[in-house]
Amino acid sequence: MSDLIDLKLFIFDVDGVLTDGSLYYGPEGEQVKCFNVKDGVAFKLWPELGAQVAVISAKQSPMLVKRLTDLRVVHQALGCADKVSAADLIRQQLGLQWQQVAFVGDDCIDLPLLRLVGASVCPSDAHEYVRSQVDMVMPVAGGKGVARLLLDLWLKALGKYPQAYERATQASFEPAQP
Repeated sequence: MSDLIDLKLFIFDVDGVLTDGSLYYGPEGEQVKCFNVKDGVAFKLWPELGAQVAVISAKQSPMLVKRLTDLRVVHQALGCADKVSAADLIRQQLGLQWQQVAFVGDDCIDLPLLRLVGASVCPSDAHEYVRSQVDMVMPVAGGKGVARLLLDLWLKALGKYPQAYERATQASFEPAQP
């Protein structure tokens, strides 16, 4: 595993990582997903602190697009069957080596990318085989703040933990929405 301080790109799967993996269907057949607000702080702080975030998901939905827009996620590949190729394109665009990339996934479809990156991470409720293959198992389940905890570990490794959260106390960090 790469040293946390060397990481410059944090890539996340969605279902089972940024959500708890549940799919709720409304009366018209529309899907609804629940995201953890704590992860939003991580997605907003990383770019301010010199790292990038990306989301790669096999699924694409209006609620996912809305969430990523709200979080100002620039790098994304939605409806993506080949996560390795998508991550490689983002990595190359940013001029990074695989050792500078972390990926958080939760199921076997994520293993090819988890095996390439410098830091492979999964939530505590990831599939058993995935948990046995990654560098780091987070102490929380998917949808319960996995990104935020990873940010905290990174900030502490950099020695920027208190300074980063002072930035998050500013009103301009989270402007009011209509």
